[in-house]
Amino acid sequence: MTTMPPDCTPASGPVDAPAMRTAMGHFATGVAVVTTALDGIPHGMTVNSLTSVSLSPPLILVCLTTGARTTDAILSADRFALNVLSTRQEQLALRFARRGEDHFSGLPVKTGAHEVPVIPDALAHLECSVYRALTAGDHEVVIGEVSKVCSREGKPLGFLGGRFSDVVDRGHEPVAWFF
Repeated sequence: MTTMPPDCTPASGPVDAPAMRTAMGHFATGVAVVTTALDGIPHGMTVNSLTSVSLSPPLILVCLTTGARTTDAILSADRFALNVLSTRQEQLALRFARRGEDHFSGLPVKTGAHEVPVIPDALAHLECSVYRALTAGDHEVVIGEVSKVCSREGKPLGFLGGRFSDVVDRGHEPVAWFF
């Protein structure tokens, strides 16, 4: 028989959104902006649910809010860019997190090789075509096949416990087996 640790409160019934958000808030993530263009109109949203899936072929996974304009545009355009933000780009993360605004107004974006907007000075951007997509709960899980990558030096913007945070480099050698 297993018992709950004394400092852990068990859920009484179905898991609710606040409990899920609190639990997952203990998992540190990076922050990125996913962008696309459809019929010449740029779209973008801030995301933190993303991961590398495969190196061969190069695949990434990003979770997008079902029904959001950017999600619909990505699924229609069949291509997108994932822009990994630096600690200097917290305001961009906030800007692209607001719903219903023109996120690109006054922003000097560049167009990538796949005719998708690329965030200037992002730590990295990965241009992708949609490899697979599926609905899971209130999100669309989109796997993108990466066809172009650009990286630069800098410190990544982190997200932990519902707040932006810094990612600390502990000075160890890179761990190649991790992904």
